[in-house]
Amino acid sequence: MTWIDALAGIEDLEDAEFDRELVDGFERQAQAVAPRPIRFSTPTFKEYTSTELSGCNKNSFPAFSITAAACGLNCDHCQKKILEPMIPATRPEILDQKVRRLIDTEGLNGFLLSGGSNKRNEINYGRYLPVVEKLKEDFPDLKVAIHSALLDEQRAKAMESAGVDTVMMDVIGAQETINEVYNLDRAVDDFEETLAALCTTSMEVTPHIVIGLHYGHILGEANALDMVSRYPVTALVLVVIMPFYAKPGTFITPGTSDVGRIFGEARSRLPDQQVLLGCARPPGMHKRVTDTYAIMAGLDGIAFPADGAVSVAHTIGRPFTQAHSCCSIRLGGGNDLSIARSCAA
Repeated sequence: MTWIDALAGIEDLEDAEFDRELVDGFERQAQAVAPRPIRFSTPTFKEYTSTELSGCNKNSFPAFSITAAACGLNCDHCQKKILEPMIPATRPEILDQKVRRLIDTEGLNGFLLSGGSNKRNEINYGRYLPVVEKLKEDFPDLKVAIHSALLDEQRAKAMESAGVDTVMMDVIGAQETINEVYNLDRAVDDFEETLAALCTTSMEVTPHIVIGLHYGHILGEANALDMVSRYPVTALVLVVIMPFYAKPGTFITPGTSDVGRIFGEARSRLPDQQVLLGCARPPGMHKRVTDTYAIMAGLDGIAFPADGAVSVAHTIGRPFTQAHSCCSIRLGGGNDLSIARSCAA
C-alpha cells in the first residue's frame, strides 16, 4: 500500500487533502526516512492534549520573558503576542526566585529565557547571566535555553560562560522581510554574523526559520537554508507563520504543499543535523497536513504534534519518543523509542 493510500485509513486525517506528488516523492526517500526516530515535544509553555498524546501537568519547562510583554520592534507577524504566555521576569532576582520555587514545587527540568527586542533586534541579557550561572552551579542538571536575537561574539561567549545550554535565533534570508515585516534597519549579513558568532561557542545552536514570514509568501527561505547549511548547527527549527497573530488582512496562510517542499529541502540540505518542526504553525487541518509532511519528509521532531501524527509515524514505520521539553533542547540521554510516560521525561 502506498503512503497516500495509507493516509486515507487514518481517522484523524479522513478529511485532509494531500499533495500526491509531494507524498510520492517523500515515499521514494523512505529508506532514508523510516529508520530515523522522531521526537514529539510537549513542553509546558501551554496546555496540550491530542487524540494520541497527553501533555504534562507539571510546569517542568516554562518560558520566561525578561521584558514581560514589551518589545521595541512590534513586528508585523507577531504584534508582541508571542510574549504574552511567558512568565514575566523583569528583574534578575525575579527569575532566580521563580526558577528555584519551580524546582522545589514542580520538579522543573529547565527553562527558556526570552524577551522582546530593542529597535536593533537585540535583547540585553547581561544582568541575567549571573543568575543563570548560579542556578547552573546549584542545579547542574538544569537545562537552560535562550533566544539570543542579534548579537556579537562577545555576547555569545558571555552566554557560554554563564552555562547556557542551547541558544536559538531567527535566520532571515530576505532584506525586504527584515525591513518590512520586522520594521528593522539591519542587513541579512547581520543574521549570518550572529549565527557565526554563536557557532564559535560550545553551546548547542538551534537557528529558526519562519516559513512564510514575508506576509505568508515564500521569500528568502532558500537563502536562509543556505546560511544555516554553512555552519555546524546542532539543529534547525522550522516554524510556519501564524496569521492570526498579525494585523487582520496583512498575511495569508502559506499552502501546506509549499511548506512540505521546504521540509524536504531542509532535510536534504542538512542530512546529518536535526531538523525540527517548532511550536508555531497554523492550527486545524492545516496543522494535521503540515505535521504529516514533516513526518514523511524525515524531520526529527515536532512540537505539540497534531491529531494523527502518531498514526502517521506508525504507518510509515518511524519510531518515536515523547518529551515534555522545548523541541530545541533534549532532556536526558536514553535511547527508548517508545512514548515516555513520565512528566519528568
